Amino acid sequence: MNLNQITLPVKDMDKAVEFYLCLGLTLIVDTPHYARLSSPEGNSTLSLSLVDHEFENHSVIYFEHESLEALCQNLADKGIIFEQQPTEQRYLWKEAIIRDPSGNKIKLYWAGENRLNPPWKVEKHV
Repeated sequence: MNLNQITLPVKDMDKAVEFYLCLGLTLIVDTPHYARLSSPEGNSTLSLSLVDHEFENHSVIYFEHESLEALCQNLADKGIIFEQQPTEQRYLWKEAIIRDPSGNKIKLYWAGENRLNPPWKVEKHV
């Protein structure tokens, strides 16, 4: 099984698409009520669905990047506001936090080997 796509609700499609293009995604579907963008690496996509009501999304989207500090500086230079600059976490990931124009929480991070193989990884039981 492969995780293909995540769909996020957005309040303003134009602002949302502009934001995700700024992050480096590529627009592949563009309608007034729905957009889909592809990741610059791999085959995953991110969809945006226009909603006409208030919402509160508690999901967090993670984008991994090996050169996290350089990515964050590049985004800051483009006007992206950070809630948290890249910070080492107790679970061995370095994370920065931003929000899209609709308030969806995004963590930009680098975990390296610790993403799939942390020191506390559970051994497979048969």
